[in-house]
Amino acid sequence: MEKVTAKEKYSYGIGAFGKDMVYAVVATYLMIFFTDEVGISSVFVGSLFFFSRFWDAINDPIMGLIVDNTKTKWGKFRPWILIGTLINAVVLIFLFLNPANFLEGKMVYVYCSVAYILWGMTYTIMDIPYWSMVPSFTSDPEERDKIAVIPRIFATVGGASVNTFGLMLIGILGIASKSQGYFRLGIMVSIIFIISTLVTVLNVKETNVVENKEKIKVSDIITILGKNDQLLVIIASVIIFQVAQFLYSGFLVYFFTYAIQDLNLYATFVAIGTVTQVAALMLFPRISKVVGRKHVYTIACIFTVLGFGGMFVVSGIGNSILLCVTGIAYNLGVGLINGATTVMISNAVDYGEYKLGKRSESIIFSAQTFIVKFSTAFSGLIIGFGLSLIKYVPNATQSASTIFGMKVIMFLIPAILMVFCAIVYSKCYKLHGKFYLDVMQSLEERRESNIEVI
Repeated sequence: MEKVTAKEKYSYGIGAFGKDMVYAVVATYLMIFFTDEVGISSVFVGSLFFFSRFWDAINDPIMGLIVDNTKTKWGKFRPWILIGTLINAVVLIFLFLNPANFLEGKMVYVYCSVAYILWGMTYTIMDIPYWSMVPSFTSDPEERDKIAVIPRIFATVGGASVNTFGLMLIGILGIASKSQGYFRLGIMVSIIFIISTLVTVLNVKETNVVENKEKIKVSDIITILGKNDQLLVIIASVIIFQVAQFLYSGFLVYFFTYAIQDLNLYATFVAIGTVTQVAALMLFPRISKVVGRKHVYTIACIFTVLGFGGMFVVSGIGNSILLCVTGIAYNLGVGLINGATTVMISNAVDYGEYKLGKRSESIIFSAQTFIVKFSTAFSGLIIGFGLSLIKYVPNATQSASTIFGMKVIMFLIPAILMVFCAIVYSKCYKLHGKFYLDVMQSLEERRESNIEVI
């Protein structure tokens, strides 16, 4: 097997930097942009985020199918990564163009709906082939652990840079109008997105791709996703984790704006969290080797539970140092979970080939793209209705009951969810240790002898 060079590993990782900057802009700021700048109701925004995901349930695996059946002289992943990036960057700019400045009434709602759905579709074009490349680099478990954390590190830094400096940049770029600040931030992020993708596309080779003998059909999608029992376990645990994470992150700007009333602390808090997540990702291969893959995910879930519980308690005390310390516990868990998840889905690709006789990186990784978007949307739905339930008033001082309700939704509910996440994983996931090594050995023997599974 051809060795993956350091240049390829880090060029691949750089692509995640711009990609997750884009996702962070939407996940963190779109809700508050729509409610506070465009002026549409939080219930409508939450509903839009949620119901658009039903289209993604069809759109994402179809995109995975298209990628899996692509054969060009540039490979099957890179062309779609580039095409998706260019289109999505343009859509992002229009997503943060305030339609209330040139439209009225229902047309404002129509514009926001169309722009958001288009953004989700075009993000899929790029995101699925990007993550689908991970299992094609190597099948060695230890080497895969090392490669998988590189894009996660860049993704964490990219997303957190938006969270850390986003509000400051919005203020600087929107001196005359905060709405203009969001729009210009969208342009800036789009440019960085395109540049980072070009680094990946121009420097990463597709040399270790396993080709299927026959094209994968639309009818195969349900089999590939539905009969891979380990993928279903991953989907369940990751949905729970992502919903918990986005309930927390979706409220974070509101929390520091109205509860803590210190946006400078917000920037510091996010920066500390970023450093913590990067450290956890860098340590993931070593921790996985010492304690074993089987236990890393459970330990990570425990950290997140402690972090959520700790932040709920200390946020009422008003001690910023303790708030940052409990945030560190949460971010340690998130970093380890993100590293483990990429490896787990890569292993599910191998397991799917072992069990079904068809290798489908992109259809399987389309599950990850859908999970993240669905979780964000479901969290957005809860946040939208939650803001209404706790009687949130935009651009005004919030009542004590509103602040308490906010903390329940962003801290206590996610803590309970992460307990369930740990239970699902520990009881059902088995792609580690001897079982996984036996799967890989069987695959190698099958490929060498050219045996087909019936």
